[in-house]
Amino acid sequence: MMKLTILGCSGGVGADLRTTCLQLDDDILIDCGTGAGDLDLEGMRKIDHVFLTHSHMDHIAMLPMLADSAGSFRKIPLVVHALPETIAILKTHVFNSLLWPDYTVQPAPENPYIRFEAIRVGETVFLDGRKITALPALHSVPALGYLFDSGEHSFAFSGDTTLCDAFWEMLKKVGNLRYLMMEATFLKRNIERARISGHMTPGLLSQGLARLEYPAGILITHMEAGRNEETMKEIRASCGQYGPIEVRRGDVFDF
Repeated sequence: MMKLTILGCSGGVGADLRTTCLQLDDDILIDCGTGAGDLDLEGMRKIDHVFLTHSHMDHIAMLPMLADSAGSFRKIPLVVHALPETIAILKTHVFNSLLWPDYTVQPAPENPYIRFEAIRVGETVFLDGRKITALPALHSVPALGYLFDSGEHSFAFSGDTTLCDAFWEMLKKVGNLRYLMMEATFLKRNIERARISGHMTPGLLSQGLARLEYPAGILITHMEAGRNEETMKEIRASCGQYGPIEVRRGDVFDF
């Protein structure tokens, strides 16, 4: 069995809102948004792997600080799994010794705080009996979703994406899906903005869920800050038959 804890699930920040960060068991993070900042130092030191969906700030904001805070206490580098394009963006614009130290070679090239590992759609990483598979996504920058498989059940996470045919096709092959966590960023009146930025609306979500061949718990994430109630109302109107639930910081899912 695996345990997934929601550290951050909002499309923005303010008061108790945190951006995307999911903790898988004690040692893995999925994205590293501001939710990662709620981990205490001991919790940060336990993180051995980070799987990034894409390079946008709300999903990577705490990665530089996580590496900095925990790095000197760790004997091995933090392994960051991401698309090659995402790695290139982070090395160029974040870990460039200008915005932040290049922790891929510091404090010493033979003992860095971070080690990047490329992952591509369809590839699976095996970690102590847990399977993490990269799923397709369609966003404004190269992006992934992920499937976490404990052997008994699976949990799928869309990351940031608009309607992506390949994502739903891959889900058809998952016979043990227990939860599906989907982004639903924009209201239907913002369909053009959603199109340009590569995000979902309730209507697009409904089209995707209609392709789901197996029943699963539908979890909604990444709504615009301050518009959760209105967005969920639209989602229930268009997707109510699937029983969608808004995820909140602190929620825990076992599978």
